[in-house]
Amino acid sequence: MKLNKINNKVAIIMGSQSDYPIMKDCEKILKILKVKFETKIVSAHRTPKRLYEFATSFDSKGFSVAVCGAGGAHHLSGMFASLAPTACVIGVPIKSKKSGMNGIEACLSVIQMPRGVPVGCVAIDGAFNAGLLAASIIGIVDPKVKSNLNKWKHLQTKSVKKRPK
Repeated sequence: MKLNKINNKVAIIMGSQSDYPIMKDCEKILKILKVKFETKIVSAHRTPKRLYEFATSFDSKGFSVAVCGAGGAHHLSGMFASLAPTACVIGVPIKSKKSGMNGIEACLSVIQMPRGVPVGCVAIDGAFNAGLLAASIIGIVDPKVKSNLNKWKHLQTKSVKKRPK
């Protein structure tokens, strides 16, 4: 079977504008690796219609991975995964200034998805690593992204000195 279209875009979505300073790290690494992406604010609680419309049209718009950043209760990842069942969803728990729990509540919300609604989770405020993981997933079907990721990892390895100066 020959595929006519490869879904090789990443959706970076976040619950609010206040999440963007963290989620910019995801954009940063995806730009370096030349991965196509779009960034949107999609709140599970305040814009449920926007969430529904975006998630249900996810495949048809060429996306395959969603990186979802939110703080607090972080329902965004789970809701997105339930509405876009073929999407690879990566949750980025974000520290909330309001809760005083330093992002632990968001992390627990992501990792406690019920059976049948898989969502990957990176570290609290770990948007950069979420971008790397998204690129790795895209690299499975996109040889250019895979090559860019290999080059980036090689440069990372070379940047580690053998001895302290």
